[in-house]
Amino acid sequence: MGSDVGCQTAFAPAATCRLFLALLPPPALQEQVRALQQEFVVRFASRAALRSPPHITLVPPFEWPGSEWSALIGSLQIFAAGQDSIAIELSGFGAFAPRVIYIHVDPSEKLQQLQSGVQAHLLPLLNPKNPSTRPRPFVPHMTVAFRDLTPHQFRAAWPEFQSRQFQASFWAADLTLLQHDGRQWQVTEQFSLVSGSG
Repeated sequence: MGSDVGCQTAFAPAATCRLFLALLPPPALQEQVRALQQEFVVRFASRAALRSPPHITLVPPFEWPGSEWSALIGSLQIFAAGQDSIAIELSGFGAFAPRVIYIHVDPSEKLQQLQSGVQAHLLPLLNPKNPSTRPRPFVPHMTVAFRDLTPHQFRAAWPEFQSRQFQASFWAADLTLLQHDGRQWQVTEQFSLVSGSG
């Protein structure tokens, strides 16, 4: 997608973007995860996970000035050009009680290195604009229910999902930048992991 898009909301251009950086699975796997998210809508009245494509968050949501959009895009292009695509393994389910259930992502060394690398790359850009921005512990996961999953519904769902099987794998070949449009998260830019050195 073109890097001249800048900050947009569902209604008009925005002075500040709300963004996050993630790895997205391929479309067929996104559909499998969407089906699980829809199951939570129907059975447990939790729909918050539907507001973004299925993903693994690398850099959690942050604010960015629209006037400096091209600087962010250029910086991420430089970072991605020095990285290799990586294998991602999904296996079973995990939880952050009492509101989050997710598909477990294997915290491989390469995934950990990619996440810590992009966080370190962006930190000098983010800190002056976001004084509260600080690295968080990285627990790679793909959310299927959160936020509006009540503690009661969590207690109903978790015993089942704790022992439920789920296995999948994919090659992550792009970093994806997502932007909140005032209603939900949209893919706005993708950056190929192309170094070929690994």
